[in-house]
Amino acid sequence: MIRYQLSSEAAKRLAECVKQVITKEYELFDFRRTEVPPLLLILDRSDDAITPLLNQWTYQAMVHELLGINNNRIDLSRVPGISKDLREVVLSAENDEFYANVGSRCRIIRTPALVLLLSIPVALDSLWLACSHPLSLAFPFEEPVALVSPLQAFVENYPQFKKMSGTVSKHVTVVGELSRLVGERNLLEVSEVEQELACQNDHSSALQNVRRLLQNPRVSELDAARLVMLYALHYERHSSASLPGLLADLKSRGVSEKYRKLVSAVVEYGGKRIRGSDLFSPKDAVAITKQFLKGLKGVENVYTQHQPLLHETLDQLIKGKLKDSQYPYLGPNTLRDRPQDIIVFIIGGATYEEALTVYNLNRTNSGVRIVLGGTTIHNTKRALCRASGCPDRAQDYFSLR
Repeated sequence: MIRYQLSSEAAKRLAECVKQVITKEYELFDFRRTEVPPLLLILDRSDDAITPLLNQWTYQAMVHELLGINNNRIDLSRVPGISKDLREVVLSAENDEFYANVGSRCRIIRTPALVLLLSIPVALDSLWLACSHPLSLAFPFEEPVALVSPLQAFVENYPQFKKMSGTVSKHVTVVGELSRLVGERNLLEVSEVEQELACQNDHSSALQNVRRLLQNPRVSELDAARLVMLYALHYERHSSASLPGLLADLKSRGVSEKYRKLVSAVVEYGGKRIRGSDLFSPKDAVAITKQFLKGLKGVENVYTQHQPLLHETLDQLIKGKLKDSQYPYLGPNTLRDRPQDIIVFIIGGATYEEALTVYNLNRTNSGVRIVLGGTTIHNTKRALCRASGCPDRAQDYFSLR
């Protein structure tokens, strides 16, 4: 079964192409019969241009946003005082148990400080010292026999100790650089305003906060432009919208023309005219109060309020409430039962926040298995290149910092 986003011509074309391949190569797709057929849901990135523009606070997402991940490799050559053997490190869930456990699922920020983030290397370092500790305690003993057990344990487990030591050094270096960049670029304050732009409907407060940050010299060109982009996507048709004024503010603070042009490119790519869904539904005072009370329930803090549109889409799909008028089936067949196997493919790329959403939905919906795919994994720079029409030249178009 195939469903696609009706507002996207690309999603419809891809759905038709997939259907043709399945029909032509039917034997390849007849390997397993289930009571409820698998469902392929094809979406378009332009329906939610907000999510790739937000700073995220999981370890993996922060690394991708601030340092960049290319084939599991992280370039740390620009880190001040970096040692030669750590100029490039590999973060792979297959070979790094710690990264596999916390990389994409563990929220790093819980208070207005990187408490959990900074505790990660401390915990790893303590574990390494604890593993080495028995041998160091054995040496003062006079009886040789007292050395045998800890010495033998050390020799037998030395490869694991060495591997753990390398893991500690790697993560301490990465986390240290993330912490430095967060402070240098004032990202906690930036992220708070980003979340306000994405999740709330107070235009006056949003405009005031964006203007305040545009005057802050610690806010980078990219972050300043990103705030204006988020404002433009949310309030492009607001009666008191002040986008020309914000663009003038960007120019007066010396933000380069390439970033200023990207504001209109992002609106052209994912603005209200393009979107099939309404990311920012206007609500009356009663609805806003209900949303506020409901929204704060289960929200860790102001930095993690946002839920990608994908969460609502999949939740409605699982409950059987996803509208056929917006996400039609390809062909006459429809799925009458609750879906069990869902494959989501996002044309234009997915994000680590959406991967976390899928993980949480799989965990909380028994009997439902969701797989997420896309043409790439976005950070802000890749998303902006996509919106501006240069998806394959992210590193040429933007400097790494």
